[in-house]
Formats: sequence, structure tokens, C-alpha cells
Amino acid sequence: MNLNLKAAAQNTYDAIVVGSGISGGWAAKELCEKGLRTLVLERGRDVKHVEDYPTAMKHPWEFDHRLRMPADFDAANPIATKCYALDEATQQFFVKDAEHPYIQEKPFDWIRGYQVGGKSLIWARQTQRWSPYEFEAPARDGFAVDWPIRYADLAPWYSHVEKFVGISGNKDGLPHLPDGEFLPPWELNCLEKHIQGSVRENYANRHVIIGRCAHLTQPQPIHLQQGRGQCQARHLCYRGCPYGGYFSSNSSTLPWAAKTGKLTLRPHSVVHSIIYDEQKGKATGVRVVDAHNKQTTEYFAKIIFVNAACLNSNLILLNSTSQRFPNGLGNDSGVLGRYVAFHNYRGSGGATYDGFQDQYYSGRRPTTAFMPSFRNVEKQETDFLRGYMVAFAASRQQGESREGFGAELKENLTKPGPWGVFIMMQGETVPKAENHVRLSADQKDAWGVPQLITSVGYDDNDEKVFRDFTVQAAEMLEKAGCKNIRMGDSGQAPGLDVHEMGGARMGRDPKTSVLNAWNQVHACKNVFVTDGACMTSVGNQNPSITFMALTARATNRAVEELKRRNL
Repeated sequence: MNLNLKAAAQNTYDAIVVGSGISGGWAAKELCEKGLRTLVLERGRDVKHVEDYPTAMKHPWEFDHRLRMPADFDAANPIATKCYALDEATQQFFVKDAEHPYIQEKPFDWIRGYQVGGKSLIWARQTQRWSPYEFEAPARDGFAVDWPIRYADLAPWYSHVEKFVGISGNKDGLPHLPDGEFLPPWELNCLEKHIQGSVRENYANRHVIIGRCAHLTQPQPIHLQQGRGQCQARHLCYRGCPYGGYFSSNSSTLPWAAKTGKLTLRPHSVVHSIIYDEQKGKATGVRVVDAHNKQTTEYFAKIIFVNAACLNSNLILLNSTSQRFPNGLGNDSGVLGRYVAFHNYRGSGGATYDGFQDQYYSGRRPTTAFMPSFRNVEKQETDFLRGYMVAFAASRQQGESREGFGAELKENLTKPGPWGVFIMMQGETVPKAENHVRLSADQKDAWGVPQLITSVGYDDNDEKVFRDFTVQAAEMLEKAGCKNIRMGDSGQAPGLDVHEMGGARMGRDPKTSVLNAWNQVHACKNVFVTDGACMTSVGNQNPSITFMALTARATNRAVEELKRRNL
């Protein structure tokens, strides 16, 4: 008995954070800064900033296959290899298909990064605040449930996060894409500025801006204190940035948390479930399976933050059963695992442009031109709900001419070819009950956890949004004088957007939601969920900055409630 008590004391912390990615890193930073002894559990391996980026400084010719993955790898990984960011230099940061199997009831490409830092090492780094219109949309348009918060509730937390992360961008003054705390922006090139001007002349409600992204264009003292430096415009970000030029948990929040002396980081820790105490009426800890030896250990804390990334957070909550919660922790409503939504990326296209042959650009800018959504912003205007952002980039490919031989050929290969434009959509999908995940009744993974079943698909609204984008994008390119315009449908399955959200949504009513306005489980208030699983709807913006702001807000609330002895 004494030995058990000693073990329990050694495994007891003030707070436990499940997951070390973008939101988990923020939970760790905030909790440690506020004086809480915090345990961060990561199911993958440790990745230390700089020293564990083995390919960061390599040239293409230093790779065995010149950055391409060999055919046998592609054959063994039909899901992971669909991700645009996976290649010979980055494959170490992606979960291979056989490493964590799941069951696709409908096609779903689940892209995962199991390591300290999670997908913060391989994210696309685009950061746009939500506007009041996104928080008000479900109530206004009659889908999902009403968000229990509004933009005003989150605005100061957006600012709090942006200052620490470092976001480059312009103050564009657009009510449907609020301005933030920005570092100097990157610049549109000449053709992008031309298209921007054409859009301004032809459309009253469409605005082209330079993308806002988590890159240090001009590091401030707070960034230098983190040990980070200026972005070098290499655009090799997915390999891990030794300069700390872009934000990741590894370069920023986790080291910051560690400096407090309050952080304990435990990699190779697969969280099986959350422990619920029937007598106390609250969660007391988590059950962990060692990734290597499969031994089970329990850790205890006053508060628990679930930040395992959307679908894994759903999996953990669903697997956390007890007499009080036979269908998953906090699942009194029966909606846990349901209303999963994502971003529609199916539409994209390209075009050429004949002018500006005497102009070029420098570096590899880590962002593109963006156009905030212009459909159904203030009111319903089309035969589909919600809308889409548009992203586009103009560039000149080198080596367009391969004429000649010897020195003449080499000279031709150094000359830039004609201008081309790539354009794509990022469409909002509407959460529906039938889009869900659940646990398999008979198939488990290597750690004894039920496999996840994904049943998430497109609907007629998504098809209409896609078709509208293809028409509007082609029209805008044509009006700008582009030629050889071609639009297409990638046909990709949900999941490949890597923006899945929902399943443990926030809401006002415990009968129709899992979390309250502070990201607390309604019926178990010392458990917080602040990653993509918490989202009531998905907006059209890139979501990560919203996850970070929600996390900072929730941790502040958690500490306040601890001080009041309410948790």
C-alpha cells in the first residue's frame, strides 16, 4: 500500500496535457507560466529543436532519390503519400499507414504527425482570425448549434497569441477578416499585384491581400528571447526550421514552458483513456500505454487538457468510459464523435500570363495571395450555405526552354520561363450528424486501444461550393488577362485538407454539445478540450491560430477556477 501511494505521488501533477502539437504546446506554456507543475504526454518520439532536423540544410542532390519517395514506400503508404508536404526530406515527421491503422467507412485520408511538436513541424503556417460572421453563422443560418462565444470573447486572446507566435501581414481593414498584431508583411509580386488591381476594379466585395503567416519577418524582443531568428525565405519549412523562423511547438512554446522548471515532457506515451472518479464526480488522471513495452501507467492531476489533435482527441474521449459515462467521457448528449467537418480543397486551377517578361522576384516566399470569402458573408445570397477563401500565387518556372546543346542548353536552363498562376479554394463545410467517427467494437491497435472508424463525406452543399469556386476563379483570371485557364476537381477525400474539426463541439446546451463556453466538458469540468475537436463550425479560414487562442483563453480560465477551488 505504501509503495502504491509513493508511486501515485510520483505520478501526480497539477495539470496534464495530452499532445504536444500546436494547441498542446500552448496549453503547456500557459499552464507552466502560471506556476502549475505540468505533464505533457506525447505518443510519438522526442524531437528537439535544431538537433533533430536532420535534413534541414541538405541540397536536393544529397538525397538518394532527389527528394522523391521510392515506389515501394508509396505502395505501402497510399494515405500518407497523398500529403503534398511528404517527401524524402520530411517523411520522418509523418505517420506511416501501418503504424496506426484505422477503418474508413467512407474514404478519409488521416494525415498525422506523431512526435514532440506534432504537426506544428509540418503545418502550412497560414493564420487568419475568424470574424464575427463565423461565430454567428450557425445561429444565423440554422446549422450545427450556436457558438457559446463570439469574436469579442476571443479577440484579446488572438492578440495574446499573435504577439508571441509572430505573424506577418498587413492591416487590411476588412471586417470579415479582422486585423491582428502583425510583423511586416511579405510582398505580392508584379503579376499578383496586377490580379489584385483587376479584382478591385471588377468586384466591389472581393479583396486580394498578402497571406498572413506565422513567419518572423522582423523578430521582436519576445521572439529573440525564445531563441528564434528571422525567416530566411528558404521555404524548406516542413523539414524543421533551425532558425526558428516559423512558429512550432519545438522552437517556441515547449522550450518556453521548460524554462519555468514546471514542465515534464514524456514522449512514447499513448493515452488510452481519461480516468473518471465516480465518487468525486470528476476526472483524476489519464491511463497511458508505453509505446514500446506496452506497459500501462496512470498519471494524476487536478486538470486535464486534451490536445491530441481532432480525431485522436475524439478517440480518447470515446474510449474513456465509466459507469457515469458508458458512451464516452462527457457524452450525455450522444453527440461526441459527431458533427465532424473539414475544409473543402477539391477545386484548383491554373493559367498563364504573357506580360511582365522583364520582371522577377527574390527568395521563396512562405505565403501566397489570399482572397477572404465573399459568399454569404453578411447574409444568405446563394443556393448554398457559407463560402470559401481563395488562395493564388504567380511564379515563373526556370528552365522552360531546353533548346540547344552543351553551354547553350545550360544557359537556356537558367532563364525564367513565362508567368503561371496557380489558384485554389478553401471551402467551409457544414457540420452534420452523419459525419462522424466512432470506435470499432472488435479491432484494436497495437496498444490495445479500439481502432477509429471514420465516416465523413461530402454533401450536395459541398458540391455547389466547389462548382461556384471553379466558375468564379476562372472568371477572375480571365478578367485579369490570363490565358490557358484550366480548372479541375482533385476528387480528394476529406482529411487530406488536414483541417478536420469537431466531434466534441462547444455549445450552450449540454443536451446538444460536449463542451461549454470555456472548453470544459459540461459534465466533467476539470477536463478541457481546445484542439480542433472543440470546434462548433469550421469557418473558411485556416484554423490553427483559433486553436491557439482558444487554448490560451481556456488555460487562463482553468487556473482561475483552480484558485477558486471549483475544479
